[in-house]
Amino acid sequence: MTSAHSKLYSDDVSLVVVVVDTNPFFWAGAALPFADFLSHLIHFVNSLLLLSNLNHVVIIAAGVSSCAYVFDSGNAGASGAADVAETLGKASRKMEEFIKQDARETASNGTVADGGAASLFSGALSLALCYIQRIFRSGTRHPQPRILCLQGSPDGPEQYVAVMNSIFSAQRSMVPIDTCIVGTQDSAFLQQASYITGGVYMKPQELSGLFQYLAAVFATDLHSRTFLRLPKTLGVDFRASCFCHKKTIDMGYVCSVCLSIFCKYHKKCSTCGCQNSAVSACRI
Repeated sequence: MTSAHSKLYSDDVSLVVVVVDTNPFFWAGAALPFADFLSHLIHFVNSLLLLSNLNHVVIIAAGVSSCAYVFDSGNAGASGAADVAETLGKASRKMEEFIKQDARETASNGTVADGGAASLFSGALSLALCYIQRIFRSGTRHPQPRILCLQGSPDGPEQYVAVMNSIFSAQRSMVPIDTCIVGTQDSAFLQQASYITGGVYMKPQELSGLFQYLAAVFATDLHSRTFLRLPKTLGVDFRASCFCHKKTIDMGYVCSVCLSIFCKYHKKCSTCGCQNSAVSACRI
């Protein structure tokens, strides 16, 4: 297997995998209507494709119960840049079909349907990394990959382990994870993701100008970023979620064998079965 370190990159050519939060419970009360958000997103995607005909953009939708690929510019034609209206129409239809399917799965699974429901970002990040690895193995020369997460719904503490595994996988593969928060709450998970992988974390103040934020900050390729002063993450929340109740905690008990985190003392680690002598209290 060829490692990412031995790959040859094209400095100004990008592979951008965009993870979009399609959580209907969030968008039902969001300040920016989902239709307007999607319009900003499609124009951003087309701007990336117009920067270079070699640029490659993939969109992954993250719902409450599922995630799926909804757009791949590699299928848009030989030019790599499809017509704006055509691209908007195709992506919108696929997005609508995905949202309906995800709503049916959410209803059938009995998932709690409220404003605090989290989107399946752990699965979406896994899909993004799998797609990038497929590009890595397709040849010795490929575009510079990065992931852009557009999140509005709150973090799902139950996804902590899966999200952190994806973050460390991205770090090992040298794939930056950029984050643009379109909701009211910051994301502790994605703050850590951007910090650990060397990506950009930003929470726009005016969502009506979302396209300007995306074009000015997230459209720049990795080579050009070395010459620019991009926003930096301040006050990263490094708190973890406990393995027993999936809640974010400041103080907890950590197993010294498997490093599982618990909010309360356990005589036996539920993850690896280690006895209480190896479980100690510490600040997370």
